[in-house]
Amino acid sequence: MRLMRVGPAGRERPVVSRAGGTWFDATPIAADYDPEFFSGDGIARLRAALEGGALVEASIESDRIGPPLVRTPSIVCIGMNYAAHAAESGALPPEDVVVFFKKSNTLVGPNDPITRPDPRSTLDWEVELGIVIGARLHGEVTDDEALSAIAGYVLANDLSDRWSQIEWSGGQWSKGKSFPGACPLGPWIATTDEVPDPQDLALRSWVNGEPRQSSSTADMVFSVAAILVELARVMELEPGDIVLTGTPQGVALSGRFPYLAEGDTVRLTIDGLGEIAQTVFPVSD
Repeated sequence: MRLMRVGPAGRERPVVSRAGGTWFDATPIAADYDPEFFSGDGIARLRAALEGGALVEASIESDRIGPPLVRTPSIVCIGMNYAAHAAESGALPPEDVVVFFKKSNTLVGPNDPITRPDPRSTLDWEVELGIVIGARLHGEVTDDEALSAIAGYVLANDLSDRWSQIEWSGGQWSKGKSFPGACPLGPWIATTDEVPDPQDLALRSWVNGEPRQSSSTADMVFSVAAILVELARVMELEPGDIVLTGTPQGVALSGRFPYLAEGDTVRLTIDGLGEIAQTVFPVSD
């Protein structure tokens, strides 16, 4: 299934579809796609209702698409998880999982505008595979146990202000990762049955139509399972948490491309997870 939320910011409603099919109103089953929905049997009940013909068709053509889940407890990010990206950043591939965080209130819709947070900001794009957690995960777990805790996968842009992340960070990457709107997400969450192999997905990005990133999740240093196994050792992952799994080479930090400027549009895709695009606007007054 594909889980999406549509409507004005703060008043989105949940809809659901089979891959590439008609969208249906999910509200008879899900008040919203939130931690309560993911922690219970929400996905199973929604699938049964969809397959049983119990949902009515939703008209969404003119609606804004919002972030596909709400009230996420945490956004956990993985750094340097593609060897070529580490190299373009002047680093070696990490021997251990590199972890940092975004604030959960950075989530915005997949096509919402990017507002430059500061006149000094150097804005960079990062196409990433996101994991949506569907069950509590903590302690020593196996790869299979880690994968069974996943509710679905989602496309994300891990927007970064490199000035805050590097020049003013004190070594704390989260300083450049948590400005308002720094995590465009969507357009939908694909449940795990739609993504049989998360290590075989193409990721791509463009700026103003010019290619920037083109890679595959097969090139990850740490696989989806390995990331969750490592995280579970040091924290408790909760339903509704998002884990961003790192970005491949081709970002502005490499020095090969300019940083995002006002009026630029960045477009990103991942196989089976749709396409998102954001346009940069000046610092708000």
